[in-house]
Amino acid sequence: MGLFFRKSSKQTGKLKSLLKLAISRVAIARRPRLARKSIASGDVCQLLALGQIDRAIHRAEQVIKEDNMLEALGIVETYCKCLIQKAAQLDKPLECSEEIREAAAGVIFAAKWCSDLPELQFTRDILADKFGNDFAAQAKEGTAFVDSMLVWKLSGDTTNMELKKKVTKAIAAENNISVDFS
Repeated sequence: MGLFFRKSSKQTGKLKSLLKLAISRVAIARRPRLARKSIASGDVCQLLALGQIDRAIHRAEQVIKEDNMLEALGIVETYCKCLIQKAAQLDKPLECSEEIREAAAGVIFAAKWCSDLPELQFTRDILADKFGNDFAAQAKEGTAFVDSMLVWKLSGDTTNMELKKKVTKAIAAENNISVDFS
């Protein structure tokens, strides 16, 4: 029996190390995304100034994608921190709080979408061992305990015309450019 708990503690220790690495990599992954978002916003502004509204709306899709990924990275970072702080509870997954289950499910789901964070792949395997294959399968699909906002941010539809117009209008307002979509 003592051997079983020891294995769990080793697994939990490895999980904490991977999560800490993932947190540091989130900071690294944010930089190029912030740059791409800034460039895309600048492109939208320039296109609006030139009167090319259709192209500006199309370019706004990139702004939306980068913004969604930045917000998703923030959520994943929060989940990683939560799992690190409450790692002791992970040794008894049946007794875990809803907060830990949501964080674990969120990390499992995000592993598929965040190729910038390879540590999440290994983390997903350890969490699947701890919580079971049924839990992991539901988390991978974005059901069960996964936050619907995270699911939408990572897999949502960025081609929604109303959303693109809203973002384009916001960028135009920031740069004192009047836009008429009629």
